[in-house]
Amino acid sequence: MAIDFIQPSDMFKPATYTPVVRVGPGHTTIYIAGQTSQDAAGQVVGAGDIRAQAVQVFENLKRALAAVGAGFDDLVKMNIYLTDPRFREPLAEVRGRYLTGRLPVSTLVTVAALAHPDYLLEIEVIAAK
Repeated sequence: MAIDFIQPSDMFKPATYTPVVRVGPGHTTIYIAGQTSQDAAGQVVGAGDIRAQAVQVFENLKRALAAVGAGFDDLVKMNIYLTDPRFREPLAEVRGRYLTGRLPVSTLVTVAALAHPDYLLEIEVIAAK
């Protein structure tokens, strides 16, 4: 089976995982690691501001998808992790700006914490091209 491990040049390069993996015959399935509000320099964007963090997360997802010639309409699965259930509505507003076509299946979970104390949300996706 063909597998490509991809580090988009315009995204932060993590030391412990690959942000994008494309697999399968014709490289049709795309896995994108959970994206947080980290910018290309590795800094947290929007500490304490769920809307600013959500925009950064969706911009990171857009960059990751673009690295393999995909977009939001190619999403088939989305897992969302929030640190506070009150963030659901502001997240939905930002999400609606980016997901304007077909909607993927989706799971939203509230968690006690994420990998950095300033992260308010994390989103991981699977796409098919």
